[in-house]
Amino acid sequence: MPSPGRERRRPLIVIGLDSATPEHLFRICLPKMPNVQRLLAKGAHSVLRSTDPPISIPSWPVMLTGVDPGTLGLYGFRHRKNFSYTETYGPTSKLPVPSVWEILSAAGRRVCVIGMPPGYPPLPLNGIAISDFLTPAGATDWTYPPGLAAELESRYGRYRFDVTFRATERRALYRDIVQMTQQRWAIAEELYQREPWDVFAIHEIGVDRLHHAYTKYFDPNHPAFVPGNPFEHVVEEYYGIVDDSIGRLLATAPDDAIVVIASDHGSMPMAGCVCINSWLAERGYLKLRSVPTAPTPFEKCDVDWDRTTVWGAGGYYARLFFNIRGRDPRGSVPREDLPRLRERLLGELAGLTGPDGAPMSVRVLDPQTLYESTVGDPPDLMVYFGDLKWRSAGSVGHPGLFLKENDTGPDDAVHSYDGVFVLHDPQAPGATTLEPQAIRDVAPTLLRLAGADVPAHIQGRPITAGVPSLQ
Repeated sequence: MPSPGRERRRPLIVIGLDSATPEHLFRICLPKMPNVQRLLAKGAHSVLRSTDPPISIPSWPVMLTGVDPGTLGLYGFRHRKNFSYTETYGPTSKLPVPSVWEILSAAGRRVCVIGMPPGYPPLPLNGIAISDFLTPAGATDWTYPPGLAAELESRYGRYRFDVTFRATERRALYRDIVQMTQQRWAIAEELYQREPWDVFAIHEIGVDRLHHAYTKYFDPNHPAFVPGNPFEHVVEEYYGIVDDSIGRLLATAPDDAIVVIASDHGSMPMAGCVCINSWLAERGYLKLRSVPTAPTPFEKCDVDWDRTTVWGAGGYYARLFFNIRGRDPRGSVPREDLPRLRERLLGELAGLTGPDGAPMSVRVLDPQTLYESTVGDPPDLMVYFGDLKWRSAGSVGHPGLFLKENDTGPDDAVHSYDGVFVLHDPQAPGATTLEPQAIRDVAPTLLRLAGADVPAHIQGRPITAGVPSLQ
């Protein structure tokens, strides 16, 4: 029951499944997911179109703030620090604009948030916050209120924020993913029953880790797929485990609870890696005093910065930086020469061919024109290879320009734009399939569902078409 003097609102439960794909949640794994089937039967669902770039960071904070990556100053997991050639920094929960959890807390809602990225340090909410998979190793300040961490670990053991998913031993890894998932949801069940939360949210990183580590075992479209392998059905099994966890949590929820399930992006087989710095060096943009004879992180290479004009960083996409005189520590490119250099670079990127000699699709984005504004330390250009099926490898010293595997460890998958969105309203007349929705429209939708106003700074708009509870 609500506390004395507290208005009774329909509770909102938000479930984030990192990397969950429409193909798996809505089709392949659905027969193993009776609880998700029940949610789909009452309400709306759609593909959720991710942001640029479709990476957990910035996709989750875009979803949960309603503004684009440039406004947030988040362009990936790592960012160049103050034009340094080697120093980088990662994201934290301290964003330029408030998350939906902060807005709802300020509006008097009781909120419990488990693992929603970026979650470290945990936000001081009107309720409970547990940090996310980006929590630094050894951190003890991973809950709000602070004493909750020790209380939970006394009953559930060491809390697992994540697993080491780029690993060669897959049986032990799957066991770790399942144990991590079951621990998180057991804690969620306990916390959910502590009080009648207005908003309760949980994020599961295990879905993403499963796709990265096992796609070549379960996806026939992966070039290394072999039928009959021992992990061929691991995706249905794990999605079923997640479904069971969802069912146990919702079994204790009020009958009129609204449930939202969303993923930040989808997943697809990785074709390989493009060695971006090797490519730049071959064409004279990047000058190395000595070329490594073995794979070497770019930060450890002997770069002749006085003669280098362009260099890059690896990841799901290539981050390219011009070495600009007056901006970069040892800039070599006068600003008046930038347009010509840029035109030459774009032309050569457009002519990139893959290892088979066929043209490779290359998409180049400029953060300055892509986003409504840019803060922080954006790359000068963002480059997608092969419709995102090819990663960018920043390391140097490989025998060729293309790798079949990730240069940072075993990895089967990359990210696709299409995630999932489910809005279950038990009072809805039936199932509705919506047109694809935009990820930054989720934040204002959650605020409306929680009965709160949508601040003017939010760039997204509530999803109302086909959603009776928001019309």
